[in-house]
This record gives sequence, structure tokens and C-alpha cells, in this order.
Amino acid sequence: MADIRRATGGVVIEQMNSNSIVSDVLVIGVVSIDQLHIDGKSFCTVGGAGMYTAMAAQSGGASVELFAPRPRNMPSILKQVDERLNWFGPQILLRELPHLEITHHGNDVATLNAIEWGAEIKLDPEDLPSDLSECKIVHLAALSSAERQLHFLDACRSRGAPMISAGTYSYVVKHEPETVLTLMKEADIFFMNENEANGLFGSIGDIVTDPGKLVFVTLGRNGVIVLTDNVSEDIPASSVKVFDPTGAGDTFCGANLAGLSRGVFPQEAVTTAIDMAGLVVTALGPQALLS
Repeated sequence: MADIRRATGGVVIEQMNSNSIVSDVLVIGVVSIDQLHIDGKSFCTVGGAGMYTAMAAQSGGASVELFAPRPRNMPSILKQVDERLNWFGPQILLRELPHLEITHHGNDVATLNAIEWGAEIKLDPEDLPSDLSECKIVHLAALSSAERQLHFLDACRSRGAPMISAGTYSYVVKHEPETVLTLMKEADIFFMNENEANGLFGSIGDIVTDPGKLVFVTLGRNGVIVLTDNVSEDIPASSVKVFDPTGAGDTFCGANLAGLSRGVFPQEAVTTAIDMAGLVVTALGPQALLS
């Protein structure tokens, strides 16, 4: 299935045998180990924007590849994810996995207490397959900076990727707003939440989309706004009992991409993706996706 080669700088890469990827969705991002604080209790679970997006896209029926740092010795907490995903990338030590600590306060409010990106820096665009022309959508999940996402976008374009999607998060919106705006302009599909949209544009009503581009703004329990060619449509969400909202946005993103990769209309893809995100938040971490 895969062979091992030594990349520039001595980083061992577990790479696909082929120099091309023939799949519906390629996700570039990370898998993390998260410490979550919910209702006064602490939990350790698998996380990472790359993992949630890839798992959701696969659960949505897409064929998926995940390019992310990968432990040489797979710990038990990651084995279910490893068994489900076609996961390749730089081989790392377990202690090099990214780590997040998050406190959820309820009502869609959370605090990111700490983040360690670990071996994320070992992800190198040069280690991507040379031909991405047969991959329907390449998605750039959250990385340590928007600048890094932009470098990957350029590399994917040069390898023939026909459609590129990207997401963002609050830290880079605050510290790299101009780069995030460039990323949004260069991507074909862009995902952000309401707070991120307000940080970039002042209000959702001030968002301007280029012709042919798709923008999705998630509103938590209030649903999603779909913007294309300066036309917006509100799609509501069903009410669910939320336990762990971690990864809801990335789950929505992955399920959405699964539909779009099959040629489903955006509004139909959104409806399915909202349902999957609603299912995920009722359980801890990615348990709903794994089951």
C-alpha cells in the first residue's frame, strides 16, 4: 500500500506508491490528541481539523486521502482512525503529535487554553504527490499559519489540483487577516464561522464572493449561510443536545466536500453536512464518525 522513503532534511515520509492521487478528496492537515474540559470533567480524545474533515468526508461516501504527520508506532487511541483512513505523511514520534486543550462553556462558547503544533512543521508541500489532477477536491484544513496554507495552495495548483478548498480559524483571522483574505480569494471553496466572518469583513453582509466561488459561513445552532456569486441563502439546523462541539465545523466541511465531489448542489450538500455535524456534537470527539 505504501513505501517508505527519506525526504530532504532526513524526515521519513510514508508516501503512497503512486505519484498521483485518484480520489474524491485529499485533506491536508493534522491529527491531534485533545484534552477537553466539558461540564467540569476532563476527557482525552482524538482531534485535529484534518482528522475531522477526512473522517466526515469518508463517512459522507467520498474516497479520501489524509496528508498529516503520522506516528511511527500507532497508539491505541489513534488505531480506529488509522484503520479507517488512507493516511500518509511524515513519520513522527508519538510525543510530536499536536496537542490542544479546550474548555467548553456551553452555548457555542469555548476557550482554547493551549495549542502545541508539534510536528505540523514537518508537513512539506514538496512531499505531496506530483500529480493532483485526478483528485476532485483538495482541502487545506487548519495549519499553524494561514501563510502555510497559502504555500500548500500554490503547490497544489502547480500539481494540477482542479478544485481547492480551505478553512480558517480565529487565531489566524486575528493575526493574519490579509493572508486569510488572500487564501479565501485564491481558493475555490472557503469555510469559516460567524465570528471569523465578522473578524474579516465586519459583518456577514459585507462578504463579497468572486464569480464561481463558494463560501460557507457556519452559525452554530442557527445553521449555515451559503454564498455564491453574491447571492446568499440561509439553511437552518435541527436542534440537538450538544455534548462536545469540538470538530463540528470541520465535520460540516468534510461532509459538505463529500457531496460537492459527487456533483451535488451546494444546498443539498449543506443539508446533509449539517445533519452529520449535529450527530457528531452529541458524543465525545469523533466517536459518532467512528461508529
